[in-house]
Amino acid sequence: MRSGKKHMNLPPNTALPQTPLLVVDRAALTRNIDRMQALCDAARVRLRAHGKTHKCSTLGRLIVARGAVGLCAQTVGEAEAFAAGGITDILVTAAPPAWAGSRLAALARSGVTLGVTADDAGQIDRLSDAAVAAGTRLDLVVDLDLGTHRTGAYPHEALALARAADAAPGLRFAGIQAYLGHLQHMDDGAARQTADEAAFATLKALVAELTAAGLPPPVVTGGGTGTHAFDLASGVFTELQAGSYAVMDVEYDVCGAPGGGAWPFEPALHIAASVVSARHKSHVVVDAGFKAVSMDGPPARVASGAAPGSLWRPMGDEHGLIAHPAMIDVLKAAGRDPLGFATAVSAADADPARAFPADAPQVGDIVWLQPGHCDPTINLYDALHVWDGETLERWAVDGRRASI
Repeated sequence: MRSGKKHMNLPPNTALPQTPLLVVDRAALTRNIDRMQALCDAARVRLRAHGKTHKCSTLGRLIVARGAVGLCAQTVGEAEAFAAGGITDILVTAAPPAWAGSRLAALARSGVTLGVTADDAGQIDRLSDAAVAAGTRLDLVVDLDLGTHRTGAYPHEALALARAADAAPGLRFAGIQAYLGHLQHMDDGAARQTADEAAFATLKALVAELTAAGLPPPVVTGGGTGTHAFDLASGVFTELQAGSYAVMDVEYDVCGAPGGGAWPFEPALHIAASVVSARHKSHVVVDAGFKAVSMDGPPARVASGAAPGSLWRPMGDEHGLIAHPAMIDVLKAAGRDPLGFATAVSAADADPARAFPADAPQVGDIVWLQPGHCDPTINLYDALHVWDGETLERWAVDGRRASI
């Protein structure tokens, strides 16, 4: 692993109420929060941590209490949950759907300092109408597309949108947003830095253009965990929107820290999975499959509870296998063919030259997995269970769902 620290402070099996369970090492979590806050403070950049990673207002309050100016939310439901959970300064970083204006305005009217993003004039008009109807004001941040091609206006369109926001009743032009999501997990660290620095040049030119037009952006917000060192050194961002740094995952570990070297952040999030069957020489089966581990990134990593070098792979909705390192050849022989897997496992079990590995986990044992991608894995659970070395505290993932 490339992470700077590999310390795992996880509860004993007897403390776990059930599995699969999402467990956070509170000491590692706090160290990660403090390290990022210190980096932001040193660069004189405000930290507006992204809540889409954890969707948990309790964790959000901890981040704010330790120095962040507020949180980002990716959805209206997340923003509402964070506000209900005591977060008073929120930026909704995704362009709002047409139905969202009244709910966003209601949040602002409730006393929350609420920023919203827009990338076209129609969105600005709808948000203006909603704010006026609610008798409140929304901070409008112009969302820019610098290469992700998901949402955002091209830089040459930003001045017109800033003018529209500045003139719209119920809105205040609050700045510009540039999230470079397509750069966050680039394996080529030098290419990641070069691309990020090219974006900074575009941003600096745009800030100069807006300033010359009498609309200096109060905030330039964006950046992420995978580019945080470059973002903080850029001199253009006034806010950093990183989120995954708080818990980390395999995907960030694999791509490496910006600038090379060890990550200043450590794994704080793990899935506890129980071994439910140990009938085969090649692998045991745990109760963590697709419904417990998001598969939109690299596979979850076996962190503890099995022989070093063991691999987790999904075996369906509720099950996963833990392959013993001495038996990886069985999986390689099987390939991706289900019939090939059945044949290879049966042959290994029938082979008298093969023995059940003595160091394989047994039924009832716990295997600890580090998620491949933290955000969507957390979204599969109702709560984080936070271990402080003595107690396991339940923190609801209250931003996970939103009802109309």
